[in-house]
Order: sequence, then C-alpha cells, then structure tokens
Amino acid sequence: MQSCSRKKDTFVSRNFHALGTRYNILYNGELALERGKLAINDEFTENFWELLPIERMNISEDVFLPGETRNADFERAEEKAIKAIQKHGMNINGKEKNYQIDEAYLLLGKSRYYDQRFVPALAAFNNILNKYPTSDKINQVKIWREKSNIRLDNNRVAVKKLKRLLEEEQGVIEGQDLADASAALAQAYMNIKAKDSALTQLAIAAEHTKVKREKARYHFIRGQLFNEFGLRDSANVEFDVVIDMHRQIPRGFYINAHLEKSKNFDTTEGDLLAFEEYLAELEENRENRPFLDKIYYRIAEYHRQQLSDSLAEAYYNKSLRKTTSDKYLRALNYETLGNMYFDRNIYKTAGAYYDSTMTAMQPNTKSFRVIKKKRENLEDVIYYEGIARANDSILHIVSLSKEEQLTIYAAYVEELKAKAIEEEELREKEEQKRKNAMASSPTNPRIASTNVTKGKGGALPDAGFNQNSRGGSFYFYNPSTVAYGKNEFVNLWGDRKLQDNWRLSNDRAGIKTTSPDVVAESKEEDTRFNPDVYLASLPTEQTEIDSIAKERNFAYYQLGIIYKEKFKELELSKIRFESLLKNNPEERLVLPSKYNLYKIYLEFGLNRKAEAMKVDIVSNYPNSRYAEILLNPQSELAKDESSPEFIYTKLYEQFTNQDYIAVITESEKQIKRLEGNDIVPKFEILKASARGRLYGLEAYKEGVNYIALTYPNTEEGKKAQDILDRALPDLEKKDFISDDKAKNFNVVYQFSKNSDEDIDEFVKILDEEVAKIEYFDLSTSKDVYDENTIFVVVHGLKSIQGAEGFGVFLESGEKDKRGRPVKPRITKEYFAISSPNYAIIQRHKNLNAYLKLQ
Repeated sequence: MQSCSRKKDTFVSRNFHALGTRYNILYNGELALERGKLAINDEFTENFWELLPIERMNISEDVFLPGETRNADFERAEEKAIKAIQKHGMNINGKEKNYQIDEAYLLLGKSRYYDQRFVPALAAFNNILNKYPTSDKINQVKIWREKSNIRLDNNRVAVKKLKRLLEEEQGVIEGQDLADASAALAQAYMNIKAKDSALTQLAIAAEHTKVKREKARYHFIRGQLFNEFGLRDSANVEFDVVIDMHRQIPRGFYINAHLEKSKNFDTTEGDLLAFEEYLAELEENRENRPFLDKIYYRIAEYHRQQLSDSLAEAYYNKSLRKTTSDKYLRALNYETLGNMYFDRNIYKTAGAYYDSTMTAMQPNTKSFRVIKKKRENLEDVIYYEGIARANDSILHIVSLSKEEQLTIYAAYVEELKAKAIEEEELREKEEQKRKNAMASSPTNPRIASTNVTKGKGGALPDAGFNQNSRGGSFYFYNPSTVAYGKNEFVNLWGDRKLQDNWRLSNDRAGIKTTSPDVVAESKEEDTRFNPDVYLASLPTEQTEIDSIAKERNFAYYQLGIIYKEKFKELELSKIRFESLLKNNPEERLVLPSKYNLYKIYLEFGLNRKAEAMKVDIVSNYPNSRYAEILLNPQSELAKDESSPEFIYTKLYEQFTNQDYIAVITESEKQIKRLEGNDIVPKFEILKASARGRLYGLEAYKEGVNYIALTYPNTEEGKKAQDILDRALPDLEKKDFISDDKAKNFNVVYQFSKNSDEDIDEFVKILDEEVAKIEYFDLSTSKDVYDENTIFVVVHGLKSIQGAEGFGVFLESGEKDKRGRPVKPRITKEYFAISSPNYAIIQRHKNLNAYLKLQ
C-alpha cells in the first residue's frame, strides 16, 4: 500500500484514490442524496392557488443545533463526501491530484443545500471555485452557488453572477446546465419582483430541460405570470403545453392547467354550451376523481358568475363533501357559501359558515382576522335583524282590522293542524313498521312454531331456537320467545301490578288515565290551535305599540350603520335608512340617517338624491355638525368642540383629574343627546367608572351590568360582561388583610370639602417635608374618597410602624441649632394603612369599618 500513498504523485496512486472515491464512497453518498431528494419531493405539496416556486422544496423555520440534521440521508451523503475528502484527498505541493475531490465537494455542498444549511453549502461551493477552477463541473458549481445565494436572499448578487455566467459561457453551457441556470435566474428575478424578466428565463429553462416534470412546472409558472399581467391568450398557450403533456407529468399539473385555462374563458362572448360540456367532461373523467374538490369548486364559480345560485350552492357543497387536505379550498367554499347566505339575509346560516371557514384557516393570519371580525360583526346583524323582523311583524298585524287579524291567525292555525296531523301520521307509520318488523322476526313464536323439522325424535325446534338441557320445545324453554311474549303483554296491557283482578285494575304504568288534571292539560295543549289566543297576545296599549316601533326604528338605524361601516354593503344600508325615515322615527335618528343616506347616494352616483338630501340637512338643521361638514368639508371636525370625540376626550381628562361629579353629570347629558351614536357606550363606561370611584363598588357594578345588558353587541358591552365575569368576584372581597402580609404602607390625612382648610397649601408643605427624607422613595397624592371627603396620602413606606412613626416625626417638627424644638409645620391628624387595605376602603367606601379595627 506504500505505492498508493496520498503523498506520492504517481499514476497508480492517483488512479487508486480516484477510483476508490468514485465507485465506493461517492457512489453511496449520491445514492443517499437521491433518497433524500425523493423524501423532500414527497413532503412537498404544490399550492396551485399561488405562484409556484421554481424548486420543489419546503423551507423550514425550525432551528437545529450543531450536529442535528433534518434528514438522515443528507447527513449520510455529507459524511460520505467528507470521508472522500479526508481519506482520498491528494493535496501535494498545494495542488489536488485526485480529480474526484471536486465531485466530493459538490456532493458536500448539495447535501448541505438540501438540508437547508445554506451558509455551509455556500462555503463548499466556494471551496471548489477557489481550489479547482479547471474542474469540468465548474459551471454546475457556479449555478449551485447562486442557488444558495438566492436562498440566503442575496438575489441581486445571484442575478449579476448568473447573467455573467450565461454571457461568458454562451455556447458552452447547454442542456440541463443551461436549464438549471436559467431557472435559478428566473427565481431570482421573481424574488426581486422583476417578473417580466423571469418569463424569458423560464422559456429558456423549459426548452432545454430534459425532465418532463420540470418542463411542465416552468410552462405552468409562465401561464401564471401571463395571467398576472392580464395576457390571457398567452397564458392559455402555456397551459395548453402542460395539458398536451398529459400522462407524462403529475396529474396535478394536468388538472390545474385545465382549471386555470377555464378561468380565462370569456363568458360574455364564448360558447357557453361548449364550455359547460368541457367542465362536465372534467367532472366525469374517472382519472380526475382525486381532484373533484377543485373541479366542483370551479363549476360552482362558473354557475355563480351566471347567477345560478342554486346550482352554485350545490357544487360548493359537493366540493366540501369530497375528502380533501386542501384547507385553503375548504375555507374558500365555506366563506363563499357564507357570503351567499349573507347576501340573502340569512344571517345565522352565514355565521355558521364563517365559523367553519375559520376552522379551515391558520389562526393569527390577516385573512383569519378579517373573517373573525366579520363573524363578530355578524352577531350585531343577527341581533338587530331579529328585532326588526319580529317588531315589523307585530306592527303589521296590529295595524290590521280584527277581521283581518282573525283571518291570518285562522290560516296559521290550519297550517299548524295540518302539520300536526302529518307528524302524527308519520309517527303511526313508523310505529306500524316497527310492529311489522317484530311480527316478521324469527323470534315470533307464531312463526317460529311452524319452523320445525322432522328428525328421529319427531318434531324438533328449528335451529333458530335455543333449547335447554331437556331438549324440549316448550314455550318457556326458549328465552327469545319469552322476551317477545313479555313485550307483547306490556304493549297490550301495560305494566300491570301482580295482584288479584289485574284485568279490571286501572293501575297500568305507562298508560295515561283520564283524570281531570290530564283532561285540563290536554285542553291547555290545544290552545295553540285557537286563533283567539294569538289575538289576545297582541299589544293593545298605544304606549306599548310605540315602544315596539321605537325599538324597531333603532334596530333599523343600527343595521344601516353596520352595513355601511362594517360590511360596506351600501345597498342594504340604503334600504334600512330609507325604511327608517318612512317609519316616523324619533328626532335623534333622523339627522344621522339623512347624512348617511347622502353619503351612500354619492357612492352610487345618485347625484340628484344626494343634492336633495344635502339641501334638506342644511335647511332644516343649519346649526348641526352635519350641516357644517356639508358646507365646509375641509374643516377638522374631530377638533370641533361640539364633536362627540372632542367632548369625550375632555371628559376623560376630567376623569383623570378626579372631577367625578362633573364627569357623571356631563356624561348623562351627552348620553341623552347622542343616543343612537356609536360613541354612547364609551360615555356609559366613563360614567360607570366615575360613579365607582365616587360611590364605591356597588355603584360601579350597577353601571357595568347596565352596559352589558343594554349594549351586548358592542365592544364596550362585551368588555363590561368580561368585567362582571372575571374582575368583580375578586374586587368584591371586603376583608382587610393583616399588616404583616403587606409590603407598602401609606400615611393618610383626611379633609372635608366643606371645611375652611387649604388643601393645596397643605399638599405644598407636605411635599417640602417629604423631599427632606432621603432614605425613602416617598411620593404624595390627593385622592377623592367620596362627595365630601378628600385624602392627602404619603406613599412609599415599608412597614406599618414606619408609617405611624413617619406621622409622629412630621408632628414633632425639627430642632434648632441649640437643640430646642421648632414649631412643627404639620400637626393634622392622620392614620396609617397598608396599600392593599387602602385600595379596599377606596373600593368599598368602608373607612369607618377600618378605623374601628385600629
């Protein structure tokens, strides 16, 4: 073996190590690499809903520690490449004599690339370029290096170097190498959004590749790009190339090429009959069964374009019934069906479809959040549409004469009777079927008794009977016939007690007796077939009818706002606002409804109606904010002192300044003035918070409960309900905690608002005294306790003894240079309290209870 040393540059050594590298180590490494590539190919799922990538490869976000690998085959390939370099490398005098080592480095780079370790892969490819510039694989190495750069988002570097390679090696680089280089360059162009340049490179790649799967992919991507550019004819040419390859390529490309081509069909000028036959042929082809979900979806989309909603809905549901792993398609089907039901005002069904849509989507994505928001908004629509429909129905019936009302309810009662009879007949038929099935079963003794066979012992039961050890055919020896007999007895006589004269007794379990109570109950049940009962339930008092009309009008207003602002359904919004104005609504709803109609008319281009509405608003409401907006559209009304937003902002500032009485008074005023406006719940929350700070937790709880009940479908209403469910149970605890469990303590000085004491002056002096204390991080605050009491508080003390001692220290005052006491500046009474207990007395207004414990 000395003659085959890696240190000797002889013919035998060179060829020994080269052959050993090629046919032993690299051969096994390349086999492992191919197995790994097949695994990557199997894991990858084509997403034909988006622009396909040039290379089939899922990029994982997982981070692996050193020594870990995603795929054992790539790890083995890398090990083989490293072994070939270490065991057979012949670096003599700075020059590699084994002509297979560049192949080993290429295998090393590829295995790292497919294992998604692109930086080490780049290092391997650069090593070849630096050490083996004359390698016959040099062009492949340059291509793989730029593919690694593309994966590292160095797209512009890759474009520059691949263009230079194709220009310098024009006529030299050809075949599959030319296809790979062009495909890589196309991917780089697509990454930097130069998709028109990518088209040219994809054409070159498709022309020179020897792999049918790649050729189909390149043509399909070209078709997708042409569609993005709006060049439908050019796109169809590319899809036709894919279709013509048929069984030479994966079926997914063939079917999706058909579907993409069908999307480009012009339904206004094309032959609709021929196109429908084309879609039907795709549907009926047995080879297309794995793709029926997509085919059904495409057919549904076509019928929806043709306004055949019933056919479209049928095909959307057929698509859903097909088992599919395509969650995006399922989400599309559910969402489209939800939109169809929404457009038909069937909101509950639409909401159910939106719920299903979200189950098929990735959470925390933009599309998921859009559907979730739409579903939440739909709750408001369902709520208000239910009110509007019910109240409209009641008001319509009330407006009719007694004779007309009686006619309507008589017809309704007849429908109920017919339905009840139909249900009873159906129940009897089912019962009869059950009895017939029992009578014809082998366990019926009357039938079974005839199923006997003659044997040596005479008449014996059929094999269907279970015989006891005696071998007889007596009735009670057969458990099946006994069970049947018991069942028949119960059906005929009921569950009788074991007693004398059982036939004459009425004590039968399961059988209803005709007691007076039962008769009365039967009569009561029949009230649903009595029209007079429905007539009696109608409201008769005018105040009650007015209340129903008022509730209906408010629901119409809310629906108009929701459709306009949240769903952009301007037609539905227009209908609701126009219906509202015809129903003589309260004055507070008239002006905002007219303004919203004005905006909708402008959107629809109904300029005459818009102008008429503008004149109406400006003439009849000249001092309103809406008139100001119409007359001066450029004004910044958000800063206008009359705007609800400005008023709310100012009130909130007053709240932070603890001016709670003013906040409560002004909030009540604005709630009445702005009733029907979306900002009203915000004023309610502010008012409830101010009442809680001033009057305690019970007042806050009352306000929050009112908001949760009155505005259940608003953000504030939901927040209020959450407070009731989660926060209030903890806040309601009134028990004071012991001082040894607290970490922070306060010194509190109590003032009455009606006293002559200057609170601000006291706070000024206190701040000066506190500033002299350097060994504690102290602060002061002025807190409202109730309508008549204000606390001045020193915060930051660390023990109850320290808090009490601090108060004594302030009372004792300072000493002069001779040690004589100086008149103290603060002599007011105080009490010490821990921070948790201070929060409790502020929350429950139970200061007296705390002081009694001291």
